[in-house]
This record gives sequence, C-alpha cells and structure tokens, in this order.
Amino acid sequence: MAPSEYPLRLQSTTDYKAFLDRYDTFMFDCDGVLWHGDHLEPGVVEVLKLLRANNKHVIFVTNNATKSRRNYKTKFDKLGVQAEVDEIFGSAYASAVYISSVLNLPKNEKVFVIGMAGLEEELKEEGINFIGGTDPADLHTNGLDLNAFTPDPAVSVVLCGLDVGVTYAKLAKGFQYLIRNPGCRFIATNEDSTYPAGPGGGLLPGAGSISAPLRYATKTNPIAIGKPNKTMLDCIKAKHNFDPARTVMVGDRLDTDILFGKHGGLGTLLVLSGVTSERDLAATSNPVALPDFFINSLGDISELNIKS
Repeated sequence: MAPSEYPLRLQSTTDYKAFLDRYDTFMFDCDGVLWHGDHLEPGVVEVLKLLRANNKHVIFVTNNATKSRRNYKTKFDKLGVQAEVDEIFGSAYASAVYISSVLNLPKNEKVFVIGMAGLEEELKEEGINFIGGTDPADLHTNGLDLNAFTPDPAVSVVLCGLDVGVTYAKLAKGFQYLIRNPGCRFIATNEDSTYPAGPGGGLLPGAGSISAPLRYATKTNPIAIGKPNKTMLDCIKAKHNFDPARTVMVGDRLDTDILFGKHGGLGTLLVLSGVTSERDLAATSNPVALPDFFINSLGDISELNIKS
C-alpha cells in the first residue's frame, strides 16, 4: 500500500491492517484527532488499545501550550485514555527545553511570558526564571502607562503561547521588551492560527493569533517551536528512539501536523474530524502539504479488531 501523489483514503479493514503493518511508531496530535475540548472522539480508546496490543510505540504531539505534560496526563486519565508523561510532547515543554538547552539561558536572565499556567509550569520544571504570564498585575484592561513602566533589564526572551486571558498590557510589555532590551529573543510556542473547540467543527483563535500583534508591531517573525518546525521533532528524538521510515504522524491540520511529518521524513495520516476537510486536499485549494493517507476519523480503525 504505497502512498500516491493524491492521498489514499483508508476505508476498509484491508486498508487499516496494511496501514498498521506499515508503521511501528504512531505520533498523534490531540485536539481534533483524539478529542474536541472535553469530548473524546468515538473509537479512540479502542484504536490506541489495538496499537499497544500490537506492540506499537505511541507518542502524543500537541501544539497546545496551555497545559503542561502533567496537566495533559490528568486530561488523558479523565477521558480514560492510557498515556504516560514521557509519551506526551507539548509545545510548552519543547519551548522550555529550547530555552534551557539550546539558548542555554543564564540563571540571571528571565523570560517574559504571554501565556498560561501550563507554560509557566514547564518553565519552572526547566529551572527558568520568568515574569508575566498569570501575574495579576498584567490581567487588567487599563493598557500600559509608559511613564510608570520600568522594564526589567534581565528579560532576554519574550515567549508567546495561547493565552485566553491576553490583555493589551501583556502585549504592550512584550513589545517594550523586544524593542528596548538589547538582543531580546522573540519565541512563539507555535503558530496555529486557530484550534478546534468543541464538537461540530467549532474554531477559536490559536496561539499564532496571540503572537500576531507582536509580529506586526515589531516587523519580526518569532522563533516558532511547535509543529511543523523541526525543533519539536528534535525534542522527541532526544527522549525516544524511532525509525522515521517506520513512523507516522496522525493529525487534522495540513499546515502543522502533516507538514511536520513531511519535514521529519515521517508517514502522514490526515483525519477529517478536525480543522481540515476533504475539499482542502484538492489542487484548487493549493494545500501546503498533502498527507500520504486520510480517513474520516481515527475511530474508524477500531473496526479492525485483530492482532497482527
């Protein structure tokens, strides 16, 4: 079952079995693939059990930076999905690892955070000093008085993730650090424009929409950590051994999940249960990347009640 130029739709037990036999490691996006919000996709638990029963390696790769890996483990447990902390890779964790291990941020320097508690937790785990984030001082709607604002000279990174409580004050402070602190780096956990929210195909602005004002104001593109960037895959490679030729990325977005797989030399499976529809695969839609395979939803594979 070799991938063709146009992706092959998986729609029979024969297709499902050939697909499972083709790969040893399965990387899954979460939102739009496993669940929508707090609603689990039908058949997901059965499919993951099937993979583990067949000695497949399972890894969860998410751009959601609002939760730490431990937060995610709690969500997996609540939804009845087996997952270990070391199987979960989020853009919050990858961003913290990048700052501590690649930038080698000195202990006397700080990160200004536009983001939520999960991102802060991962920074703490890596021993990174930070300000901003969930600090109540930045949660007001009064803007920023430059006459009363004294930038912290220790801030050398502005890190922006999804922040559902973002305020003008947070963005204004981030902007000030980027233009006033010499050498201050601009990092985005990911650049997802939207994310799936709840059943029925609902969408909400994503982390890329939060960092967009700073990109526009500074005329600078951030260093983006999450999918489709190679930094995320490097983070996974540091913790897990896998053969890219025998690994598949399963996701619902062409511009993040599928492109991430392509960049890493992985196989790719698109599920139509999230952001992308089948019409987005047409040449007239100018897709940024095409998957090797596609399927209506991950749960469809639960029909394959066999053990290879």
